[in-house]
Amino acid sequence: MEGLVGPRLYSCCKCRNHVSRHDDIISKAFQSGNGRAFLFSHAMNIVEGPKEDRHLITGLHTIADVFCSHCRELLGWKYERAYQAPQKYKEGKFVLENIKIVKENW
Repeated sequence: MEGLVGPRLYSCCKCRNHVSRHDDIISKAFQSGNGRAFLFSHAMNIVEGPKEDRHLITGLHTIADVFCSHCRELLGWKYERAYQAPQKYKEGKFVLENIKIVKENW
């Protein structure tokens, strides 16, 4: 049996730029406007848009949209601030939409 070469990654659906590692998934139970999404502790090769307050399913949050640093595809968002105590664990974390990412090295 052959071993994997490198970590399991997620890449941008458009240009295959690596954007996160499978090991950084915190939750697979998130929803976005386009369907299922994953919450990641870290993301790479992304560019953050301006911060803005948005009312999401779980209440008011300050978020910044995140884009692929190579092709500028919108991938999801970063939680900058949560206003309700039970949501504070999301601060500094990234939501990437399943429809916008593909698996690499699986």
